Amino acid sequence: MRTIVITGASDGIGAAAARRLVGEGERVVLVGRSSEKTQALAAELGMTFHLADFAELDQVRRLADELLTAYPRIDVLANNAGGIFGPRHLTVDGFEQTFQVNHLAGFLLTNLLLDRLADSDASVIQTSSRAARMFSRFDITDLNAAKRYSGRIAYGNAKLANVLFTRELQHRAGDRGISAVAFHPGVVATQFAANVPGPFRWIYHNPLSKRVLTTTDEGGARLVFLADGAPRVDWAPGGYYESDRLTKSHPLTTDADLARELWDRSAEMVALAP
Repeated sequence: MRTIVITGASDGIGAAAARRLVGEGERVVLVGRSSEKTQALAAELGMTFHLADFAELDQVRRLADELLTAYPRIDVLANNAGGIFGPRHLTVDGFEQTFQVNHLAGFLLTNLLLDRLADSDASVIQTSSRAARMFSRFDITDLNAAKRYSGRIAYGNAKLANVLFTRELQHRAGDRGISAVAFHPGVVATQFAANVPGPFRWIYHNPLSKRVLTTTDEGGARLVFLADGAPRVDWAPGGYYESDRLTKSHPLTTDADLARELWDRSAEMVALAP
């Protein structure tokens, strides 16, 4: 039985993936922001849970301590927590909320767990998005979106950062046994973008949405495909997947210098030792 940690597990594709993996006999550790939803799913599945709001990095640090104390092995870490937000907002840590919740928090958690993950020959899965290719206007000198901001662009930039992080994690830790991968779960029919005006909200919440969008079960199955798969056999470490197939994201995601600079700037932002 493997130990699989899923963030953003209390709802949506995280919860759907957790149900599938528990059905396969895996030990799934549920991480969520909502106490009510996370505890309810944990009770349903008979699994352990931890609470953390990724808009506060001290909660991510506490979460890492809890995970290291409780689980001597972590075979899969699925950095699935994320979201799109409305007006520009800075967290208590001083970072733009979209960038922190979708990228910085997962970056910090992965690094705090890195030795445990390496000892476990773990897979690290990033839930990214096709939005990286469609909506990003990535500026490495403006990660906090102080120069210009829209919720749509901020989300695209954060999802591009997910892919850059995946590639650089593979570069830095692949020889230690870690296998990193990013994926697009599909345009999933959830409460995503309910608080964001404009095209994103219309796409997800118009009357036809549930008929044409990917279901949460289908999106969760794409996470499970990577969690179940053997790196270098079923999927390529450092790769980006859509519909369970290796594909290209934004051209910037192949820029090794940009990936390295994002890592270094992210480490400085979350006060990780170089």
